[in-house]
Amino acid sequence: MKDKTRGYAVRIDLAADVQAVWRALTEPTLLATWCSPKAEIRARAGGLFRACVDRVTELEAHIDVCEPERRLRLIYLPSSALPPADSALIDDFILEPARGGTILRLLGSGVPGSPEWDAQYLRLRTGWQAAMSRLKALIEGAARREGT
Repeated sequence: MKDKTRGYAVRIDLAADVQAVWRALTEPTLLATWCSPKAEIRARAGGLFRACVDRVTELEAHIDVCEPERRLRLIYLPSSALPPADSALIDDFILEPARGGTILRLLGSGVPGSPEWDAQYLRLRTGWQAAMSRLKALIEGAARREGT
């Protein structure tokens, strides 16, 4: 029987336009600033994302959805650094214009519910929460400097 899976959701409200948020998600230099110093991305459908989001485990993902200024979905590739899994680990970034800025949601799914995944699940969830806080500080700091 397959394990049940679990997920996580992170929402941040950003005082910046969708274009600025999209650039921070998809431009390699900006991504490395808030996500992980060695982060890499080829932001296109069929592209690649690689980062150490939790500052411990390097993950590599296939980008299967890349809708500029709307959505970026990552499907993580199997890794010897992770316990075995029957499910696909997915992170889905969804951008939504809002009054005064942008709402960015990250929906993570497919994390096995088995005990050997407990530590990794916690690292992914808290790692992304911390990364999204850094993203907010980066984007809103840049917006303040530009006077927008």
